[in-house]
Amino acid sequence: MHAAFILMVCDKGTAWDVAKKVGRIKGVKLALPVTGPYDVIAYVEAEDLSKRLKGIIQKIHAIDEVEMTLTAIAVH
Repeated sequence: MHAAFILMVCDKGTAWDVAKKVGRIKGVKLALPVTGPYDVIAYVEAEDLSKRLKGIIQKIHAIDEVEMTLTAIAVH
């Protein structure tokens, strides 16, 4: 099993709504609003992470309030 974190910068005041929307995307295990340079962090786990991530990131970028993302793949 492979894992990745998707960090998002969102429009001001939208982190809670974005986290809820991202949390409903199939394949996202957890999405939480956070403090710091990013507003939301999502956790993804999959056997074939490259296929899964592409679809999830496309869906995240379709959310109007998401300004940018950064993906960090966990290293085992």
